[in-house]
Amino acid sequence: MLTIDNLSVSYGTHTVLSQLDLSLERGGIHGIVGFNGAGKTTLLNAIYGIPAQRDCIRFDGAPLSRRDIAYLETESFFYSRITGRDYLKLFQACGGGFDFETLCSVFSLPLDHFVDSYSTGMKKKLALTGILSLDRKVLLLDEPFNGLDLESVSVLQLALRKLCAAGKLVVVTSHILESLSPLCDAIHLLQDGRIYKSYRPVEYPLLADKLRADAVAKYDAALSRVFAE
Repeated sequence: MLTIDNLSVSYGTHTVLSQLDLSLERGGIHGIVGFNGAGKTTLLNAIYGIPAQRDCIRFDGAPLSRRDIAYLETESFFYSRITGRDYLKLFQACGGGFDFETLCSVFSLPLDHFVDSYSTGMKKKLALTGILSLDRKVLLLDEPFNGLDLESVSVLQLALRKLCAAGKLVVVTSHILESLSPLCDAIHLLQDGRIYKSYRPVEYPLLADKLRADAVAKYDAALSRVFAE
């Protein structure tokens, strides 16, 4: 189990996360949902150790090591003039534990082409292939469905379910509930710097209602003024 106890993260005078508590069970897919700017990426960075949070984040009772984590950032970095195959060799050198060649074939990428020629979706699939190959205990995926077509979304969902069946812990963020609800064993709502509530699948309609109500409460008056003019 991954436990987060009293986590606070600030940038200057701006507090992003405030005394956040969260427990995530192994062998499950956990969604983190929240509006843009809620702190989802900051939370994943903190779990990964940016900045260092050794005292308040633990995995199976011990400090969480980066060696146990595979982290897909929202925007992956690619060296210029590198082929897809050479990019994946960097991950292979880190000691991936899965059948690398078969995994590479899943997304049907032109691995001998330069990554500069890839579309946005192809780059996302390349980054996902590298991350999935690492065979880490904890997977942190920040907006992994952005840019993927329907087939690739289904492939990724299937891969994540198989990883969970093997005892991995998967954490997936999104600002769109519909991308998480078919996949996750629990979805945690990040709001005002804390986990407002953790929802099980039977409660997902309640979560959807809350997100809609919050959006209306936040923007209805302003939009009414704009379109009444």
